[in-house]
Amino acid sequence: MNGLSIGDVVKATGLGVHALRYFEREELFLRPIPRTAGGQRVYDSADVDWLLLCNRLRDSGMPIAALRRFAALVRSGPGNERDRLRLLEAHERTVQDRIAELTASLEIIRDKVLAYRGHVENGTAAGLWAPLS
Repeated sequence: MNGLSIGDVVKATGLGVHALRYFEREELFLRPIPRTAGGQRVYDSADVDWLLLCNRLRDSGMPIAALRRFAALVRSGPGNERDRLRLLEAHERTVQDRIAELTASLEIIRDKVLAYRGHVENGTAAGLWAPLS
């Protein structure tokens, strides 16, 4: 049986062996992963592409339950594209909201960095937000 070993997939995706097994247990693959006569998993390039997408969705904060739902929809074939779209649009909104929150936080941090840099350069940093004695 030709294909990619679990080690090949680890290298291609950056996911660990335990993560790949977890993805399989949680039914996040689009197909059952076949095995050799010796019991070794055999992946193909489509599995790698799918894992890269799943990893990106997880990195962006998609919960496992939503990823499981998305995988089930894709696995079930044509006819549910609107459901897939709704799921992805909801996640997109969540990510956009998180980016807005992080951007607001970054602006405050930048202001503090500039303020502290100015005080450090001017020698006026002593006592900035020092604990009360």
